[in-house]
Amino acid sequence: MSEYIKNFSELNKDDTHLAGGKGASLGAMTCFGISVPPGFVITAKAFDQFLAETDLTQEVEAQLNKVDYENVDSVDHASKTIFDLIYDAKFPKDLEIEILNEFKKLNMDLVAVRSSATAEDSSTASWAGELESYLNTDENHLLGNVKKCWASLFTPRAIVYRMEKGMRQTKVSVAVVIQAMIQSEVSGICFTVHPVTKDKNQMIIEAGYGLGEAIVSGQITPDLYVIHKDDYTIIDINIAEQEKKIVKDPSGGNHWVEIEKNERGKQKLNAGQISELAKICLNIEKHYGFPCDIEWGFIQNKFYILQSRPITTLS
Repeated sequence: MSEYIKNFSELNKDDTHLAGGKGASLGAMTCFGISVPPGFVITAKAFDQFLAETDLTQEVEAQLNKVDYENVDSVDHASKTIFDLIYDAKFPKDLEIEILNEFKKLNMDLVAVRSSATAEDSSTASWAGELESYLNTDENHLLGNVKKCWASLFTPRAIVYRMEKGMRQTKVSVAVVIQAMIQSEVSGICFTVHPVTKDKNQMIIEAGYGLGEAIVSGQITPDLYVIHKDDYTIIDINIAEQEKKIVKDPSGGNHWVEIEKNERGKQKLNAGQISELAKICLNIEKHYGFPCDIEWGFIQNKFYILQSRPITTLS
């Protein structure tokens, strides 16, 4: 493997500078034996090399230096200009060949393409939601979506976020995670400490039909299960009525579909599945040694862990 491409199995939690927070976490969980869909990371060095080869490093910096953070139009203009510069630049041929070769080795028609910032997620700062992800990406759209992930380091909200967190002069790069796409029947998030009450003896699982993007983007209300961490007993179950879900679009990408009326009010995970997932997530928390915010998917009676990061809302 080159310095530009790393398989998950070659990465660990100390590789944030190379693989970003998301990539390093997926590598660490893969090596720890957690069920993570296979994949690889296009490292931050690849992005830095791309900027250097296309002579964009100075141009991007010049645009950022012009930004008036009090002026929304100024931020938007810089963001759009940088996006166009990155998206229109020619992909380095050797890197293109490497990425497509690794994609073929996954032996999957579709992958998830996710941005992974090299500024580490911490208890006070999280890049979750700041950068872009592209689900159900085929080979024809792979390189374009990689560029979009690179460019998402400079979306208006990411530019402002860096300023707010005092990271304007901090070197922040972006890696890109390419991961086998799981067409989740049910998906969601687990917080290994109750994020509202901050009770360390309780964990929360949120669950909804379809791909997890619907929950992460706040567009549906998921089921909510409260579990005691000592013995995995379920303390509370709150079932949400779900009218629509995100699934793979036959023509590419994702789309919303209506859920059958008799399915809408059903509990998304049964008691056995809730306990099984709770054990997996607590195992991850113990491995890391801090409370985790974990994205998961469930298909054909198997749980997959798609991401894990520190919970940023705990004081």
